[in-house]
Formats: sequence, structure tokens, C-alpha cells
Amino acid sequence: MLDHDLAIPLVIDLDQTLLATDTFHESLLLFLRRRPAEAWKVPGWIFSGRAIVKHRVAEAVTDDDAAFFPARRGLVALAEKEAARGRKIVLATAADYTIAERIQRRFPFIQELIATSEGQNLKAAAKAEAVAARFPDGFVYAGDSKADLPVWSRAIAAIFVGHSAALEREIRNRTSLAAVFPTKPAGFRTLRRGLRLHQWAKNALVFVPLVLGGKAHDPTAWLCALGGFLALSLLASANYVLNDLSDLSEDRRHWSKKSRPIASGDLSVAFAISFAVSAGLCAFGIAALIGTACVFVLALYLGISLAYSVWLKRQPLVDIFVLASLFTIRLGLGVIVSHVVFSPWLFVFSMFIFLSLSAAKRQTEITRMVAHGLQETPGRGYRADDRELVLAVGVGAMLATILVMVIYLVEEAFPAGFYKQPYFLWGFPIVLFLWLARIWLLCHRGELYDDPVAFALKDKASLLYGGIMVALFVAALV
Repeated sequence: MLDHDLAIPLVIDLDQTLLATDTFHESLLLFLRRRPAEAWKVPGWIFSGRAIVKHRVAEAVTDDDAAFFPARRGLVALAEKEAARGRKIVLATAADYTIAERIQRRFPFIQELIATSEGQNLKAAAKAEAVAARFPDGFVYAGDSKADLPVWSRAIAAIFVGHSAALEREIRNRTSLAAVFPTKPAGFRTLRRGLRLHQWAKNALVFVPLVLGGKAHDPTAWLCALGGFLALSLLASANYVLNDLSDLSEDRRHWSKKSRPIASGDLSVAFAISFAVSAGLCAFGIAALIGTACVFVLALYLGISLAYSVWLKRQPLVDIFVLASLFTIRLGLGVIVSHVVFSPWLFVFSMFIFLSLSAAKRQTEITRMVAHGLQETPGRGYRADDRELVLAVGVGAMLATILVMVIYLVEEAFPAGFYKQPYFLWGFPIVLFLWLARIWLLCHRGELYDDPVAFALKDKASLLYGGIMVALFVAALV
């Protein structure tokens, strides 16, 4: 609680203070998603002034959106207590007035608004003047950044929401510090989760054609494959970030996805956009060094990924086919950068096995959706009664995977003479069946709580099956 007279109001900033996000960035994302045909108008609005831009894009935000913007729980709790004691709580923000009104409806303890209007952008010094003029007898101000220093300088006490020791010292030099609500800077763990660095393991498929194509002893092929792996990994992380930005409103309503770094506010929207652009440029730069064909495959991967993020992921069954295709494109990149002979068997096998795993991922989501009492998956096109169909598609693709493997062994692997002890390869379809059947058994029981590929990287039984397959492959070679 604040020790100051209850007649002294508590004035709170909005972006990165009361909320753990920037409402202008949120508004712009929602505007571009919901009104893409009007995107061309934004540059013209910029010439009319920042206040106009804020007002126009704010029209895309609903009360339901504002209700799920991540909030600073500690500051919210303080404001609620002070309001209950009789202190006036004021929201003073550079955000558009319509956004401020939506936040006020979310938090009833807010009694008064000071915000940007179409005629004035309430930033820094302008906010300080507006707040000081409204409360000449003094106020306590809660803010988060250097832009708030002019307001803190006019306040009788400050509340700091942030982690900068230098800024905290600067605040103390200007006024008394009533409270500090520390925030954590984005560390490696947060970045790893937000950029899905663990998903880079999927891109190891780039090396598969190199090994199967007989170039395991070619250092040039390994160097090119490593470059392709790095380029694809950077582009994949950029795409994951763009996908999270596209799904932001749905993720915040999801029982588990709401804890993702961008949805929870641990990673800012501005950082996410900057990273996506930078990583994408680096990826294509690396691809250009490898060759034109590599650039083409990355462009194909990006195009399909963006189509998936914007539209295709909401189309039942189409979405799992697209996911399987993206895995197969990884193999295609490996073929191109390693300069090995194209194998149709490998691509057909890839489509079926990843179709099965993608179906398992959707089946898991549908099962968890039903467990949470929902009838439709947020941001997806599946309903509760689709479980049986998805199960049938996934198990059917699993059996097709085993069949393709057996036909490949009989028709190509054994006659080719590439393997010195080819009979060891008969273990492959057996181990594949046991592993895929385990995935589907856990999925059917509702015990698969993760993406199947990510699950396999942590599951002891899956790692054992993988080790057995590597041993069988080596035995067949020697």
C-alpha cells in the first residue's frame, strides 16, 4: 500500500506498465490481420500524424481482445487495493482513447482516463503537462521507461515497473520511489521457447539425403548441408515467430498456448517482428552463398509456411498435409545442397510418416480440447466429433509408412547392392511400427502432451528405438 494521503491519485501508464505489452503494436497487428485490404492506407495516415494512425488502427481492437492483453499482476493488485481504500486510480497513456476505454472496462478500478486523441499524441512531455495540469496538488505515477521521466519529475512519488538499475537511480534523483515492480529481461530460456530452438532438430532431415546418398565422407557436401541446415533453421524460427504473431489473440485464449513468450508478454511484439525480418534475411543470405536452387527451396518453404499461418492451418485435414509437405521440403533441400540423386522412395516415405505424426499432433489437440470442455479448437477448424476421423487418417498413414518401407527394401535397397549386409534392414519396418504405434497409443489415451517430434526427443523409449535404427543401418553398411 502507498503511504501517501488518499487524496493523492495514483496515475498509471498503460503500455509495459499496467499491461505487459504495447497496445499500438497489438492494434496494428489486429488491424493488418482483420482489415488487410486497408493496409495501403497506413502510410497516408502516418503523414497525418501519429495520433491519427493510433486512432485508425485502434478501431480493429475489441473489448474481447483487450480482455486478454497480458497484465502486470502485481501492479493490478496494488491498484485494486488502493481503489478499495478510496484512492482515485487514473490511467494516463499515449495509447488512443478508444483503447484506454476498453482497458477501463476491463479494470473497473480505473476511474479516469487521460489518453491520446485524434488531435494530440500524448507522449512524454505532453503527458507530463496533461497530468500535472489535471492534478496540481500532486500525484503518484507508475511508469516503465525513460519516456516517463518527465512525468516522474512532476510527481510527488514514483512507482517503477522494470529492470533497469540505471533508470531506477535516475528516478530516485528526481522524486521519491514508492515501489518497484521488477520485470525480468528476456533470457536465453525465453528466447529458446519463443524462437522454438528445440524445433531445429527437425531440420536435421537436411542431412538424411547426404548419408543415404553415399556422401557421408565428402566434407564439401557436409559443409553445404550445414549451411542449408542453418539457413532453414533461421527461416523456421522466423516463421514460428510470425505464426505466433498471427495467432496472438487465439493463443491468449488457449489453455496452454497462452504461456508462450509472445502471448504472455515475455517477448515483445516489436522484438518478434525485428527478429523475423533479420532471421529471414540472414537465411536467404546463407542460401544465396550455397546456390540459386537453395534460395528457391527456401522461398517455397517460406511461401507454404506463410500460407499455412494465414489460412491453411484453419482448413481441417489440409493442414496436416501441409505440415507433412514442409517436412518433405526439408529432405528436398538436403538433396539439392548435397547434390545427391533424387529418390522418390524417400519422398513418398516422408509424406506418409509425417502425415501420420501431423495427424497425431492434431489428435492430441482435439483430445485436450474436449478435456477442457470445448467443442472447437481455437484458431483451428476441428470439432470435438472429428477425433475418430483424424485417428483413422493418422493410423492409416502409419500403416502406409510401413508398407512403403517394405516395398522399398524389396524393390530397391536389396537389389542395389549398396548395403553389404542388407538383411539388417528388415529391422527398420519393425522398429518403425513399434515407435509409431506407441505414439498413437499414447495419443489415443490422451497421454501425449506435446508435439510428437518434440516428444520423441525427450522420450526414452523413442530415443531407444532411434538408437536401434542407427545400429541397424550401420550394421547393414559394414
